[in-house]
Amino acid sequence: MPLRRRMKLEGVSVLLLLAVSALSVPIDRKEVHQEVKDGEQEENMDTGLYYDRYLREVIEVLETDPHFREKLQTANTEDIKNGRLSKELDLVSHNVRTRLDELKRQEVSRLRMLLKAKLDSTNTQSLQMDHTALLKQFEHLDPHNQNAFEAKDLELLISTATKDLENYDAERHEEFKRYEMLKEHERREYLKGLDQEKREKEEQRMQELKDKHRQHPKVNAPGSVAQLREVWEETDRLDPKEFNPKTFFKLHDTNEDGVLDEQELEALFTKELEKVYDPKNEEDDMMEMEEERLRMREHIMKNVDTNKDRLVSLDEFLKSTEKKEFNTPKEWETLDAKPAYTEEELQRFEAEIRDKEEELKRRADTLRQEQELLKERGKALEAQRREYQQAVLEMSQRQKQPAADGQPPAGPQAELQFQPPQHEDKGKVAVVENVEDAQVRSNLPAEPPQNLPAHT
Repeated sequence: MPLRRRMKLEGVSVLLLLAVSALSVPIDRKEVHQEVKDGEQEENMDTGLYYDRYLREVIEVLETDPHFREKLQTANTEDIKNGRLSKELDLVSHNVRTRLDELKRQEVSRLRMLLKAKLDSTNTQSLQMDHTALLKQFEHLDPHNQNAFEAKDLELLISTATKDLENYDAERHEEFKRYEMLKEHERREYLKGLDQEKREKEEQRMQELKDKHRQHPKVNAPGSVAQLREVWEETDRLDPKEFNPKTFFKLHDTNEDGVLDEQELEALFTKELEKVYDPKNEEDDMMEMEEERLRMREHIMKNVDTNKDRLVSLDEFLKSTEKKEFNTPKEWETLDAKPAYTEEELQRFEAEIRDKEEELKRRADTLRQEQELLKERGKALEAQRREYQQAVLEMSQRQKQPAADGQPPAGPQAELQFQPPQHEDKGKVAVVENVEDAQVRSNLPAEPPQNLPAHT
């Protein structure tokens, strides 16, 4: 028997739900159910755990080891939950251990990336990170040994996943409540922005949509004879007069492992949900439909799952059909019968929203101030850049000006450069010298006339 199926039968809430819905092997169907199974591939259902992929891959690898699979077949629920089965990990093949080691290294690497992204988003990336200390917040693996998958890792994975899945439904209910409160908050804020006439019209329109949504056919209680007969007749297309609980169970045990898991149960409620919710209708909210489906599944688990292993065995199912509630159940109240929250809860939620809005406003103001400061600094830098450009331009002009005035050109440090005259200027020098000689001679006294009589 495959690991996933044995875990499901033993009722371990984690490795079971996952193993059942995500990793089951295709099985030949009976002739009565062949039309449904032809060409159908079982859907991989996500457990909702943030380490869902890691959990799936560990299960797949462990299934490949014959020794571990054999030990699991003889183990009971307590052996799995208390960690005794985890010690069998030391006896699996080297190839399996190597693959598990690699899976753990990949998971540690993924968690480190998540931690770094979280630290970056809070502007603490400059701090020295202690990876071992930070990884302790993830309980599904041993952070002290980050390179090898040991027995403690399997034990932590099973215990953590079991605990997380037990709390998963409660978390889903809380998320739905917050979703409904946010819808009401946005509705009220929208109406506040309208004038009186438009507000009255909009309130009337909204009330009409609510009334229309409530005008749906009667919903049968999940797990009642009326609800099961409806599935038998409309989904299975069988003669209602031939309804048989045992046959019904086997028809809807789609992987033929002897139990109905949560996904198989939720599939039974589709006909009832279609009476209330239609994605084409404005008044019908599909988020509410999924919450209704969860409530129906919890109702069956509460009344049928006597050993509380989150699975319904054939024996538990048949015993539930013998109860009085099976034939005469109470009328099922849909979500529209009462709000998911109280007015006090809504007021606290709105106060929380206001606090967050104020915090966002403060952060936005801080960012605007920083932006203005950056703009001012940018302007100062731009002015300084223009001054430098002007200085460079003036220096360039000074370097060119001396040559134009006939003065010796300036050197690299603006010093004057004197050069001897070149050969081509010799003619000009000779001309200058002749002119100077003529000027000197013109200033000398004139010679006396030659034939004047001499004085005595």
